Amino acid sequence: MDHGLQGVHVVVTGASGGIGLETVKLFCALGANVTAHYNSQFGPIQELLASNANLQHVQANLSQEDAVVAMFESLSTMPHGPVQVVIVNHAIYPTADVPIAKMTLDQWNTTMTANLTSSFLVCREYLKHLESASSTIKEKAAIVLIGSTAGKYGEANHGDYSATKSAMMYGLNLTLKNEIVKIAPKGRVNCIAPGWVRTPMAEEALKDPQMVYRVLSTTPLKKVAMPIDVAMQVVVLASSTLSGHVTGQVVMVEGGMEGRLLNKPEDLQGS
Repeated sequence: MDHGLQGVHVVVTGASGGIGLETVKLFCALGANVTAHYNSQFGPIQELLASNANLQHVQANLSQEDAVVAMFESLSTMPHGPVQVVIVNHAIYPTADVPIAKMTLDQWNTTMTANLTSSFLVCREYLKHLESASSTIKEKAAIVLIGSTAGKYGEANHGDYSATKSAMMYGLNLTLKNEIVKIAPKGRVNCIAPGWVRTPMAEEALKDPQMVYRVLSTTPLKKVAMPIDVAMQVVVLASSTLSGHVTGQVVMVEGGMEGRLLNKPEDLQGS
């Protein structure tokens, strides 16, 4: 089956993480010209370069406006040429449990900048460069944002992260899908929202049986997603062949999750 990605220039941000790396591999396998973005961890991407002639890499701290501007300027002169598709995958997840009542403004601002402001900057610069691109480049234009079940259901003790993902899934996604067509008439914007995924970042938490129980207690498929589960849906939404009439959507990749298990048995004693 032709996915319509052969020779399409796809940029994946946060490409050295579990989901990002799997997404890069899949796009490369489907013949796309891929740029893998990273901030500080080049090792995982470096391992892929030897076996993927269609893979190039770029480093940037996406929280810094000048770095994002410079990244897109450099991409326009690199071998893959103008960017056609952007996968906005990068994010941080503060590991400490901090309820809103005890969260510092510094933590809130750090997460907002790292996740939401950076995504705005990436999308803005992509659209700016798309304006001057040829009609052939614009034909494949697409943005895929990565949200989270935290953006749909919230997540106790991680309100900062949840707020950034909600903003991407709804406010940013729905605004961009109406704006991109003013630049590229067939341009599309969609969002993938995973639940828990077996990535290096989640590995320690998922070693706890009680955590796994709470994660899966409202999930009909009774399993934690693998990175490839998310990557495959990213590819589908990125492809103008497979999803040419799909825009402004949030695709939940969470095994049918019904919501959160809020209370432990001991929390209900005496209620």
